[in-house]
Amino acid sequence: MKELIRKLANAYGISGYEESVRDIVIEELEEFVDEVKTDRMGNVIGVKRGGKPSIMIAAHMDEIGLMVKSIDKDGFIRFVKIGGWFDQILLNSRVIVHGKKNIYGVIGSKPPHLMKGDDKNKSIKADDMFIDIGASSKEEVEEMGIKIGSPISLDMEMKELMNGRITGKALDDRIGVAMMIEAVRRAKSDATIYAVGTVQEEVGLKGARTAAFSLSPDVAIVCEVAIAGDHPGIEERNKNIKLDKGAVITVADASGRGLISHPSVLKWLERVANENSIPYQLEVSEGGTTDAAAIHLTKEGVPSGVISVPTRYMHSGVEVASMNDIEYATQLLTKAIENIGYLTL
Repeated sequence: MKELIRKLANAYGISGYEESVRDIVIEELEEFVDEVKTDRMGNVIGVKRGGKPSIMIAAHMDEIGLMVKSIDKDGFIRFVKIGGWFDQILLNSRVIVHGKKNIYGVIGSKPPHLMKGDDKNKSIKADDMFIDIGASSKEEVEEMGIKIGSPISLDMEMKELMNGRITGKALDDRIGVAMMIEAVRRAKSDATIYAVGTVQEEVGLKGARTAAFSLSPDVAIVCEVAIAGDHPGIEERNKNIKLDKGAVITVADASGRGLISHPSVLKWLERVANENSIPYQLEVSEGGTTDAAAIHLTKEGVPSGVISVPTRYMHSGVEVASMNDIEYATQLLTKAIENIGYLTL
């Protein structure tokens, strides 16, 4: 499982450019499903044929990233953000600009030595940053196949920390993708299973919306990561989700503007966790939502829930999660599929 996550997290795939991640998902799924296909949006769908009910297991393949907006005459690249970034995280990061080949660069800005007065105390905005690939002219940049619209990824590899914890970019949501793949491998079920790697979640839950419309499943579970609050700087009321305390089951997110989990789905997941002694945590969040928010509103409605892994430092290149929680979440998803008979709709 750890090596699968490593392979997925180290792959590059910002929203709209998920091809390399999709190739891994296809390779990992095809032995365990009856059919793998890619739809017109770019979602990858593994179909394990069975009877009713049909269950959609979804995880988004895309990561937040950047895109080339312009190239100046001296070869410096200006960019726009793709997905939800906190600007301070970007400064001084090493990146990869995807041209004819992968070109390394760094995000720079005016150095503090040249700042005057209050400027030294102000946060630097992304609009004031640029990417330096070492080029000396616009022509040199363009010769590398870099142009307006070229995607840009963080240059970070997954590493192991102490106590079974891992860190890297794109754990949101490559952890969820790994959970989905592993549960399909493990689960013994007569239900029809749709394993869906979705595209463009970080920019509007787009792939999940079209995939759910096409598949029209009876129920859906989204595999995700949840914001862990067990570190300095978090208010006490937001500290309830912790690393190594188990899988996270969403009750509601975005203060109810995103998903309010279907009561029957919630009862199903809690019953499975309790009967199988799988540690879990319940989540009610004020901000942020998942593909489930789009899926559950498809056609006449798809009862949906979310199983997540607690993760620190979300939307950065140093996200941190615990392999223990990843295993708990995968067990819960697997057992939920196997005990779908508990679900009453």
